[in-house]
This record gives sequence, C-alpha cells and structure tokens, in this order.
Amino acid sequence: MANKGAHIITLIKKDLLLEIRQQYTFYGVLLYVASTIFVVYLSMGEPEPAVWNALFWVIQLFVCVNAVAKSFLQDNKGRMLYYYSIAGARDFILSKLIFNALLMMLMSLLSLFIFMLLLGNPILYLVQFIGLSFLGGIGLSFIFTFLAAIAAKAQQQAALMAIMGFPIIIPQLLLLGRIAKASFSPILQAGLWQMVLLLVGLDILIVLLAIILFPFLWKD
Repeated sequence: MANKGAHIITLIKKDLLLEIRQQYTFYGVLLYVASTIFVVYLSMGEPEPAVWNALFWVIQLFVCVNAVAKSFLQDNKGRMLYYYSIAGARDFILSKLIFNALLMMLMSLLSLFIFMLLLGNPILYLVQFIGLSFLGGIGLSFIFTFLAAIAAKAQQQAALMAIMGFPIIIPQLLLLGRIAKASFSPILQAGLWQMVLLLVGLDILIVLLAIILFPFLWKD
C-alpha cells in the first residue's frame, strides 16, 4: 500500500515538474480566460448575476478542456511503456486524476479572481461559491481526465472526446449552475444539499469507472 502511494506521489511530482518547465497550459489558459472575460466586459459591462453565473461555468468548461484534456497527449508510446514498467495502471490514472484536480482548483481560483476584477462581484456568499468552484473544477477535471485516457488510445481524439463528453458534461454544468444560484440569493434554495450530494456522487462514480476501466486500456 505504501509502495502504491509512493508511485502515485512520484507520478504527480513528474507532472508538476513538466508543467513548471513547459508552462504552456498555465499561461495559455490564463490568456484564454483573461481575453474572454475582457471581451465580455467590453461587450456588456457588468452582467446580471444569472448571466455572470452561466458565463463562469461555461468558461470553466473550456478552461478544463484546455488544461486537462490534453494531459495524455504529451505522453508518447515510449514514455507510456516506461510508465507501464514502473507503475500499475491504477497508480497512473489516480496520479493523473489528482494532479488534474489540483490544477483545475488553481485555474478555478484564478478564473474567479479575473471574473470579479473585470465583471464585478454579484456573489453574496463568496466562501460558499469558492468551495463550489473547487468542487466543480474537480468534477470537470475527473470527467475530462477519464475521457482523455480513453481518447488517447484512439484516432481522432478531439472528435471522440467531444462525442463522449457532450452527454456527460451538460448535466454536470446544469447541476453546477443550479447549485451556484444559492450563492447569489439570500433565499435558501430547496434541495440544495441533495444536489451537492448528487454532484459528489457523480465525481465518485467517475473515479470508480476510471479505476475499473483504465487497466484494460493500459494493457493495450
């Protein structure tokens, strides 16, 4: 068990060092978020809270696609063979899930800061919204890490991810948007904690599916 934990930590450190050295993802996503929000600001000024909320989660979706979905593209066949020789399939996919979740938490925080800087702050319960943005970022990262792992083994990776991701990600975004409404209104939303538990359940389901199914891809 300790050996497995050491493998996971080593693989996370590897991804972190690659990200620090290359920094393509971080600065590319930062530029995308800043430019998109700035264009929205020039077009419509400070939007209504409902529009602000919808824009935030849509941009989070594209941030996740840019930051997380290509995590497997930088690993060529030779490197994957090396990983196969030193670590198990579950160690590898868990390290990817954890690293991408941490990356999306950072990106969510940066996105929220830029949103509040340029589009104002209509949020009444900021701490609650920050917690939800972390939970939403983690959920989105789990989904796209799982999809990227499947698509990396196939041709036409971008098309495959779009086809598989659409029916999964739309309910997730709608659920996040509904939960987030509670942060903009002083009125207690009915069924709020049930929706939060449903969101957590979906995240756990994705992790379990990744742990169960990825070893079959790993052997290919």
